[in-house]
Amino acid sequence: MTLATTPSSAAAQTRPRLVLIATSLGILFAQIDTSVVNLAVKSIGADLNASISAMQWVVDAYNLVYASLLLTGGTLGDLYGRRRVFVAGIALFIAGTLVCALAPNAVMLIAGRVVSGLGAAFMVPMSLVLLTLAFPDRQARAHAIGIWASCNGLAFIIGPIVGGWLVDTIGWRSIFYLILPICAAALAITYVGVRESAEPAGRRLDLAGQALAITGLVAFAFAAIEGSQWGWTSPVIIGAAILTVAAFALLVVVEDRTPGPLLPLEFLWRPTFSASLACASLMTFGMYALLFIMPLYFQTVRGATPFVAGLDLMPMPIAFFLVSQFVGHLNNRLGPRVVMTTGMICMGLGAFGLAAIDEGTSLVLIELALLVVGVGLGLNTAPVNGVAIAALPPARSGTASGMLNTTRMVGATLGVAILGALFAADAGSQTASAGGFLAGLRAALCGGGAGELLGALIAVVYLRKDSLKQTD
Repeated sequence: MTLATTPSSAAAQTRPRLVLIATSLGILFAQIDTSVVNLAVKSIGADLNASISAMQWVVDAYNLVYASLLLTGGTLGDLYGRRRVFVAGIALFIAGTLVCALAPNAVMLIAGRVVSGLGAAFMVPMSLVLLTLAFPDRQARAHAIGIWASCNGLAFIIGPIVGGWLVDTIGWRSIFYLILPICAAALAITYVGVRESAEPAGRRLDLAGQALAITGLVAFAFAAIEGSQWGWTSPVIIGAAILTVAAFALLVVVEDRTPGPLLPLEFLWRPTFSASLACASLMTFGMYALLFIMPLYFQTVRGATPFVAGLDLMPMPIAFFLVSQFVGHLNNRLGPRVVMTTGMICMGLGAFGLAAIDEGTSLVLIELALLVVGVGLGLNTAPVNGVAIAALPPARSGTASGMLNTTRMVGATLGVAILGALFAADAGSQTASAGGFLAGLRAALCGGGAGELLGALIAVVYLRKDSLKQTD
């Protein structure tokens, strides 16, 4: 039986600090998974004899399922209980992680990533909703979201260092076992400190919308990733492109006519909310492509081991983590427009700086560019979440979280697919040629940097200083 509570009563029944710990651990293991998989891509490809496109699928299979089902995850939480869906997400993540650890080939590895993506789609939007309900005060909520967001940076510190060492000494399969104790801790704390809440009134599952969203995203990713293999003018790729356009066009029509739609189109007319979605998508568009390519650069062009490559990436997550600790105070003082605009500009400039590197570029300059990207991530991640949640009424916090994380993961999916395709077009199926690799890197990171600067423009035009005020 669903337990329906108001946001204020849910907060009263919950232990806020334990909610913060449980939800932060959820983000931590989801992001450690991302960081270590990107770092281990070269080793996985060599061991399983997989091409660049297969490795893109290892990353994007997770992203696709995650992006496609986030809104449904948010709806399930509103209908049947946020805590219940959060726990189910962790359990699915554990199952998918075990499949990945035991995978005998690339197909099974991709299947495990699909299950992990399903778990993340349930767990991540609920983590932000549970956190929002536990901290009803605006300033306390901004501080808590800042700590929650900083776990993204902490994950990118733990993942490359510990994961890189594990890949070097034990093998890439061990990185998946690394995640399991964190999942178990999140489950235990959730049972102790998080109480159930739901808002079922006016909510329903939109299966037609869900099917169309999955169809459109999968068709697009297939066309972008496999285009260089099949040929961009082949009937299969052209058919996938047509299916993408048709699915998304039909999705808009269906959602406009469906009561309780998966994608409430009326919310997109709110400038602040739409701007936060656009910034989240553009942030991850460039960021996930960078996370896919830079570990390959360190290992392929500079000959680093996975552990050394992880150390080379450290300025970015360290800056991300440190900046996230005080970004809540900056956000309350300066407003999200200033903070997010500055963050997106930093990410764009850092990406363009990395696009200019070659075989002989000083490692110090590369680390400085990564540092700038990390500062931008730290400035942008928490405020964009806070703006989106505050832009809709409290009763629709699950919807806001789901839509935000959907656009964030759609941006990540498109980044790996589109910018990864630009990279693969020059790098080829093998990354032995430094010249081809660097040409692909420049094309991909310039595209990513342009996306970040577009996000800065959107933030400065459409966000207001009071964008974190909760809508009534």
